[in-house]
Amino acid sequence: MADLQLSLVMGPNPRSTPVLDGHVKPEGIEFTSTRMHPSEIFWRQLSFAEFDVSEMSMSSLLMAIAGGNRDWVGLPIFTSRHFFHTWAWVRTSAGIERPEDLKGKRVGVPEYQQTAALWSRGALKHEWGVEPEDLDWYMERPPERSHGGATGFKPPAGVRFQYIPENKNIGSMLADGELDATLLYVASANLVDRSRLRLEGDPRFRLLFPDPQAEGRRYFAKTGLFPINHGMVVRRSIVEKHPWVVLNIFNAFQQAKEQSLRAARELAEPFLTLGWLPPEAARGLAQDPYPYGVRSNQKVLETIAQYSHEQGLTPRVMDLGEVFAPATMDL
Repeated sequence: MADLQLSLVMGPNPRSTPVLDGHVKPEGIEFTSTRMHPSEIFWRQLSFAEFDVSEMSMSSLLMAIAGGNRDWVGLPIFTSRHFFHTWAWVRTSAGIERPEDLKGKRVGVPEYQQTAALWSRGALKHEWGVEPEDLDWYMERPPERSHGGATGFKPPAGVRFQYIPENKNIGSMLADGELDATLLYVASANLVDRSRLRLEGDPRFRLLFPDPQAEGRRYFAKTGLFPINHGMVVRRSIVEKHPWVVLNIFNAFQQAKEQSLRAARELAEPFLTLGWLPPEAARGLAQDPYPYGVRSNQKVLETIAQYSHEQGLTPRVMDLGEVFAPATMDL
């Protein structure tokens, strides 16, 4: 019997490259693969449902399902994680020395609902007592070219919010002193984001956290959270007709990730043997920093669902069973 032909779209990711390149294939499935900037992927999938399997913003997936969208089934294949609050940039002359100084400031985001902004607002609230209502928010993407345009996003009650005019962007407003900070800055070319000014190396701007790695370590040690940004989705109509695709796709991505981790360990082994890497590096390499599965990520998934609701993006705390395929709940 011929393999099931499915379209796949993802951003660049070393843990997923073997699947994108066809070196690792899900049993019974033949992918036609496309690489694309994640900002564009999510807009196109949420607005036009162009691909059968795709990378997906976790925040947007929660909102879409909460709003009644039945197009997609979540797969707990988590392609992107980071300590997103460490990505915040501030204007050097804005008088922002610590997170608490953001109160009353004008803060840009490419998109208010995007997952990186959701996690950053959660950290600001729970670590430093800075509420979303304490900031003036400026969003770069217009409704028709945003994830929120497809998920029914409306600014949460009590939040001071405005769209950035089309002849401006986050970068230009930071440079002109019209914004004080941005929680996330996307300057790479894609069909959704408009900013192009490079902030790195420009003395007018600096990171809110001068040592992002140190802050990431502190945050993880305190909270145990390694925030998830993107997961994967498969078209629900395909799952209903071919339920077996869920675990076959999951297993292929798990195999691809294990290949990349094994390669990293093999590369590091001579340096560990020679004592050129500290003992903690060996301990780190022995672990999987990117676990897949629902049960394996229950705390961080329950936290993002909590943050989504408390920030007014979803009307209730989403049950993980509503989001992910039943076959993946115990993984």
